[in-house]
Amino acid sequence: MNKLGKAAAAAALAFTSAPASADTICEWYDFSLAIAAAGAPAPGMPRTPDHDRATTQATLAMFEAVNAIDRRYQSYLNLPVRDSRASQDAAAVTAAYRVLLEHYPAQRTALDDSYTLAMNGIPDEAAREAGRAIGEEAARAALGVGGIDPQVTQTPYRPRAQPGVWTATQLPVYEPFATAFRPWILPRVDAVRPSPPPALTSERWARDLDEVRRLGGRSSSERTAQQSLMARYRITPNMMPSIRNTLDAPNRRLVDNARLVALVSMVADDIGMATAEAKLHYNFWRPITAIRNADSDGNDATPPDPNWEPLINTPNHPEYPCAHCSYAGGFAELMAAVTGPRPAAGVRVASRSIPNSAVQVMPSWDDWVREVSFSRTLGGVHYRFSNEAGEQIGREVARMALRNVMQPLPGTSD
Repeated sequence: MNKLGKAAAAAALAFTSAPASADTICEWYDFSLAIAAAGAPAPGMPRTPDHDRATTQATLAMFEAVNAIDRRYQSYLNLPVRDSRASQDAAAVTAAYRVLLEHYPAQRTALDDSYTLAMNGIPDEAAREAGRAIGEEAARAALGVGGIDPQVTQTPYRPRAQPGVWTATQLPVYEPFATAFRPWILPRVDAVRPSPPPALTSERWARDLDEVRRLGGRSSSERTAQQSLMARYRITPNMMPSIRNTLDAPNRRLVDNARLVALVSMVADDIGMATAEAKLHYNFWRPITAIRNADSDGNDATPPDPNWEPLINTPNHPEYPCAHCSYAGGFAELMAAVTGPRPAAGVRVASRSIPNSAVQVMPSWDDWVREVSFSRTLGGVHYRFSNEAGEQIGREVARMALRNVMQPLPGTSD
């Protein structure tokens, strides 16, 4: 069995281990996302890198705090083993609270109130105070990692244009610091950069361009109503239903849940950096540009359509590879290692892009990834080859995480 298989098997064993409270980790992870959203810059205001790793630091701190008490996994931050009688709940909420307060002091009232409620619910004073001390230690350690690498040169984006010829002046959403953080998993940010997109003169280019032209256009007659719905439903996914369902499963230890949530956050950060690096490196044109200018690609099989528009708004950054697909591939790879490829309750996903929409249930993680990827072509914003490249980035980063960090310790699966 290879290392990935061993990691998946160990995670599956952990899924059937001794009982614990899943709520603390899940709820403080969800709470950290809400605090981060409340502390985000107002629309139109410049972004800074100061808080981009806040949620990940909070989840990592929770893992380290709980793992110091119930040592089941390798410590990412090399925290020593602490008092096994300390309250894991107190340690976890203290760790998250201290990280979030450091990042979002303007949210102190909400943080203080929630922290007080959580700690008051732990009746054993000695265990609570011991857990508090461990949580403080874990928070300090987590706050010291994951920041900007000063060795990375941050280069502002320069629009590529012919001298003297107008080009769109809105800069892409990626700030110069987007690829300058220290990776959590990757040895370097370009470690999983995909091969270049297909040549514009190739058959693959002509085929994939034609697919997005036919199915992703605003006035497409080939896209079904269900496909149009999926293109919109997948714009802003919400995976909390699946996360909560997994963490609340019977016999999960608190440390198992803390590890999974930390890995989800860390892998997402590295996937985001790797995808941004590849996008900026290749600077590949979006379908709306390529289809309207197909007479300039040197391929006789790609006629132009000067009036073509996509079903959904095109994101303001280069096309290749697909970021939605990268995140989906990585998340699916991580979750499948815990729940198996076909969770008993299905893959449960919600949407933030369609208000008041119900949770959708998919039969397997691979089915969900395929639908996410295809939705980007149906929306008219990505080619199939870009979707495939994005999926591969996500899966590679997740596999690295499962192989290399927070490994189960021998003899701790039962």
